[in-house]
Amino acid sequence: METMVPVDGGEVWADDTGGDGPAMVLVHPGVGDSTIWDPVLDSLTGRQRLIRYDARGYGRSPAPVTPYTPAHDLGAVLDHFGLDRAVLVASSMGGTASLSYTLDAPDRVAGLALFVPGVSGYDLDESELHQEVARLAEAGDMEGIVRLGLGLWGRAAGGTPESDPVAAAHLRAVLPAWFANVDHQRADPPAFDRLGEIAVPTVLALGELDRPQIVRCNEATAARIPGCRLVRLTESDHYPTLREPKAVARLVEELYAEAK
Repeated sequence: METMVPVDGGEVWADDTGGDGPAMVLVHPGVGDSTIWDPVLDSLTGRQRLIRYDARGYGRSPAPVTPYTPAHDLGAVLDHFGLDRAVLVASSMGGTASLSYTLDAPDRVAGLALFVPGVSGYDLDESELHQEVARLAEAGDMEGIVRLGLGLWGRAAGGTPESDPVAAAHLRAVLPAWFANVDHQRADPPAFDRLGEIAVPTVLALGELDRPQIVRCNEATAARIPGCRLVRLTESDHYPTLREPKAVARLVEELYAEAK
């Protein structure tokens, strides 16, 4: 069932498969909207309740008009669907929000399945990347941004729009959200130094073909979460659901069984 979920000063699109048992909430990355989960849905649908949503400005969600934080919006989604607890399945930007939300509301998270996640408070210097994106945007070169992004995050499939049209389409579709959100999205409080407080079953899968600084961030994040299972996806970059959907689905199901 598709619906619009109220959030502070706006709304986000969400879809709920319904079903019994603890829900899984799918939280997408910044390099794609909620359709990034499509390759794994067939392996999961019908086995448990799945809820996915588009962050503000992404996919079918309107662009933000007021300040917000992704973790607070995640909490609003759980509230809307009446979820006392949920398993969070999250990628990249979605991982950042999910880790922050878990620290803010530990009783409402049953488990974490994290794929190439970010984490607030980790010193990942992206200033040069942001400057280059801004330069290309000022020149009106949106395809240049797509090409830049795939060269960084899509190396498993050649790193160009020509070699990887599916990832290119995902990235191209989210560029409006990047620019619409920049003046409204607020960072959640630093979480990296608090990761030792997380006390739920957690699996973190990194892509060995991802950017080296993201791999290091993922390794450091996993090392700080007590009992976290670290998995190295050898054929993945920053798009694990596109590169290794069966492995992603298997890890999600294993984590879900443990979290229940």
